[in-house]
Amino acid sequence: MDYHILWYIIIGILLMGYAVLDGFDLGVGALHLFSKGDHERRIVLNSIGPVWDGNEVWLITAGGALFAAFPEVYATAFSSFYLPFMFLLFSLIFRAVSIEFRSKEESPRWRKFWDIGFSVGSIVATILYGVAIGNVINGFPIGADKEFQGNVLTLLSPYTILTGVFNLAMFSLHGAMYLIVKTEGELQARIKKISFKLYGIFFSLYALVTIVTLIKHPTMLANFSFGKIAPLTYHPIIANHIDMISTVSWGIVFLNMLAIINIPRCLIQGKELQGLISSGCTILAVVLFFSLGLFPNMLVSSMSPDYSITIYTGASSVYTLTTMFHVAIFGMPFVLLYTGLIYWTYRGKTKLGKDSY
Repeated sequence: MDYHILWYIIIGILLMGYAVLDGFDLGVGALHLFSKGDHERRIVLNSIGPVWDGNEVWLITAGGALFAAFPEVYATAFSSFYLPFMFLLFSLIFRAVSIEFRSKEESPRWRKFWDIGFSVGSIVATILYGVAIGNVINGFPIGADKEFQGNVLTLLSPYTILTGVFNLAMFSLHGAMYLIVKTEGELQARIKKISFKLYGIFFSLYALVTIVTLIKHPTMLANFSFGKIAPLTYHPIIANHIDMISTVSWGIVFLNMLAIINIPRCLIQGKELQGLISSGCTILAVVLFFSLGLFPNMLVSSMSPDYSITIYTGASSVYTLTTMFHVAIFGMPFVLLYTGLIYWTYRGKTKLGKDSY
């Protein structure tokens, strides 16, 4: 059993869980100012009120797993993205404070200030996530000592800005699909109209990002090509199953297209939950494409392929990975159980009560 691959998969699952779950509440934040009046905005806030902080546990868990399983990847990534990560942290903090503080005062100015803070924090965090992913695909200057050789401006390019904007469109659409499930009446009707526009923006950016990525980084197709493209020396386990990996990868591509096509159909036919599941599956597929295209790299060096950090060169000892795996297989079911229980408890349309935000 190759624990390097297992931990790559585990961290990928944690990031997928975070992208789908926190993706919709970041999207809800990005759309928050489209709601009208105090009542509607409270409905929007309370639609994610019981779940938003639990969703962020997935990111914390993924960060902890990355630190323990791939410490050199963690160290290089956090030193490279130090300033952007600080902006991200401040955005998430300001967003959380906005949710908690908004309804503490009746003043319209007070509430408007925190409404703007909630929305801006959500938008900035979402774009920064996309920029980070774009940099990992693009590669950035990592030297032989695994140290970042650039500055914050090095991380900004037309491609990374494009991936940031794409991520905002994708999460906003996902947030809109969630709000359709949780709201009703005039607010729901307005969100449906916005959703059609968001879908057009998302679909256009999805096609553009895919085309640009394949032109700039054709090696992202390495694991989709049945062994015809081999830019990396694969681990024997991977090399012996490259055709199976490619088959699965193209299967995901096909299912992803079905999910994307199903979103407008669900909007037209009023299939609220099915539409949310389709947008969630779309995000899952995007994260999977990223993971499969990058594998077995974790951080790509633009200075030399030899300086890239892989699941083997950036990992902890096999003993550490093995011990952590046995702990994880007992811990992860509790995370899944907790998440499922919360969503089941707060299912249905959002209603305001005495304990609401």
